[in-house]
Amino acid sequence: MSFSQKFPRFVTGSVQLVTRGNTTYWVWLAVLAVLILSGADAFAAQVRHGLIVTAMRDQVSWGFYIGNFTFLVGVAAAAVVLVIPAYVYDWKPIREIVIFGELLAVSAIVMCLLFVLVDIGRPDRFWHLLPGFGHMNFPQSILAWDVIVLNLYFIVNFIVVTHILYRAFHGRHYNKKIVVPLVLLSIPMAVGIHTVTAFLYNGLAARPYWNSSILAPQFLASAFCSGPAILLAVVLLLRKFTRFEIQDEAVWKIAELMAYATFINLFLHGSEAFKEYYSNTEHALYTRYWFQGIGEHRTLVPFAWTAVLLNVTAFVLFIIPKARRNPVLLYTGCFATYAGCYIDKGMGLIIPGLTPDALGEIYVYYPTIAELRVAAGVFALGFLVFTLMLKVAVPILLGEFHGARDPRAAVTH
Repeated sequence: MSFSQKFPRFVTGSVQLVTRGNTTYWVWLAVLAVLILSGADAFAAQVRHGLIVTAMRDQVSWGFYIGNFTFLVGVAAAAVVLVIPAYVYDWKPIREIVIFGELLAVSAIVMCLLFVLVDIGRPDRFWHLLPGFGHMNFPQSILAWDVIVLNLYFIVNFIVVTHILYRAFHGRHYNKKIVVPLVLLSIPMAVGIHTVTAFLYNGLAARPYWNSSILAPQFLASAFCSGPAILLAVVLLLRKFTRFEIQDEAVWKIAELMAYATFINLFLHGSEAFKEYYSNTEHALYTRYWFQGIGEHRTLVPFAWTAVLLNVTAFVLFIIPKARRNPVLLYTGCFATYAGCYIDKGMGLIIPGLTPDALGEIYVYYPTIAELRVAAGVFALGFLVFTLMLKVAVPILLGEFHGARDPRAAVTH
């Protein structure tokens, strides 16, 4: 059978798989569909009336959308935590789940690009960001670099995932001459996508809170915490609700790697806080706004210390072998890691960097209902992409869906 016959069969079978499932599966898809439609409606209103429907203003021109974008770039980059031990050191226990890390990276990049789209006041000008079509001002523009590395990273992960699943579908091992070079290329690219994103902030000299040389390493450290936290939760659920066998050694090793990354993340945050407080220059104003508040403006203080508490809790749980081997504590650590990094890279990065503004004015920013609906729609679309890819990947990896078998006979979960 030629490729022209095999690939359509693979695609057709995949479509049949995602259109079959139990009640839980369809309820989950229905919830995602409602959130997507709600987000689309809110975004349509935003396009009609402009960004005035959001809480962003001249003082705080980046808000909830860009905060989520920055966080999700880290989630996408975190696939490298699995790629290195799986392909570089050929550690077989973790190779079983590395495919899920690559699927997560693809989904996260989709959400990243969508958050950029909804943040643009004139989305009809989005085509300017398309390489070869728009006017990207490359290589002068850091934003142009960000667009290019994000799209290239998406393409590399998509090719690797598709190739591995397609070959597994036909009962064949993946072609090392294709996969290994692309996987090795994805390692510097994973570092690059978050480094370039950090440089977007880092290069704004008028924003002292972001003008720090350790911002890029700080981004990477937090990325290597938050991404694996999501992945661990996913693989634990797969192990519970499917026949997919995931070795404890792989789960425990990921948790151990997260402990080291969390320590580095905490260390870099502490170093930056020490520099600001000990030097006590005018630039410390932004850090004080985050951790202490300024006058009566203390909106962000509870979030700041909650993030610190969550990250410290996660580190303690993951660094103690008995704790990370306890399923309940493992789930708790994953949640604490995700929530702590989300707060740090959302409110903790964007808002203090813009508050107070250049004139000393403090504008208190809260995302509006419109922003929350749009963001929920983007997350729902990303989760939908991830869900549908898992729906195809798991039966293939379990051998329940392959080229010689009717996809309707595959076990549906």
